[in-house]
Amino acid sequence: MAATESTTPAATPPPVSEWSLPGMGLIKGLVVTGANMAQSFYRKDRMTTVQYPEERVAISPNFRNFPFLAYDGEDPATGLRCTACSICEKECPPQCIYIVMDRDENGKALKRPKVFDIDVSVCMNCGICAEVCPFDSIYMDGEYEIATGDRFGSLVFHKERLARSTDYHAKLRPAQAAEVAARRKADAEKKAAAAAAKEAKAKAEKEAKEKAAREAAAAAAAGDAPGTPPP
Repeated sequence: MAATESTTPAATPPPVSEWSLPGMGLIKGLVVTGANMAQSFYRKDRMTTVQYPEERVAISPNFRNFPFLAYDGEDPATGLRCTACSICEKECPPQCIYIVMDRDENGKALKRPKVFDIDVSVCMNCGICAEVCPFDSIYMDGEYEIATGDRFGSLVFHKERLARSTDYHAKLRPAQAAEVAARRKADAEKKAAAAAAKEAKAKAEKEAKEKAAREAAAAAAAGDAPGTPPP
């Protein structure tokens, strides 16, 4: 039996470009490189070389280095947001975070860190600690000039070294800081409204009980109190 001829149309070859000469792609790339090099002498956006450390380039908000702890107000000792929940310590891949919760003389937890250390010589800058923190207390810093020869004395950051104000956070990452501030403000207002409603309810119940007690006392005095036999 004769083979059936294929009805599939033959593939159309791609059109031949006018720049299909051998080496034309290399020449075009060299033209772009030469133009950028020439423009780097007179265009500010092309001047990529910076005379460091006399000149410095502003870091991007997406740049991340070692973590820092945020605090509200002026005093980092009392305004630190960290509650020593130890979530970041447990989730840290290289296990470079060490936390000890502060306690009073009776052993009751005070929900604040007595010790919060990060060994930045081990930290891998992954940012997982900032992602898992439920209290908006830890973020990735933009500081990078921390080279030192003292590995154990200077590369273990304690909570005093890690503490940074919310103003610092706003300067480092304005968009993120504004979002966090708005969310925390909304949460605070919600909690204040709930506390006010609870207080108003408790006050109303107290007034109702006092009113009922006064009415019962008045009825007893008049001899009409429930369960009181007539004279």
